[in-house]
Amino acid sequence: MSVRPGNSTLVRSSDKTVTEVAREIGVSAEELRNRVRQDTINRGQGAPGELTSAEREELRRLRRQNREQAEKIEVLRKAAVFFAKESDR
Repeated sequence: MSVRPGNSTLVRSSDKTVTEVAREIGVSAEELRNRVRQDTINRGQGAPGELTSAEREELRRLRRQNREQAEKIEVLRKAAVFFAKESDR
């Protein structure tokens, strides 16, 4: 079974520990603890500098886009060097 969004609410609304709730729903305590922590951050109650899920996804997207653009720039740089050598002949 996987951790679902409502499971973090289950932890907050009960007097049980994360480990007890995790055992009841059949997931690892660490997995549930991470989900509860991320849910806290997503609700704006995390420590300063912690990224929400949306911010993490945007950061992944921007890093991928940056990597792709760097690869394109490298191809263009190599093409410019190649054509500069060709024009010198």
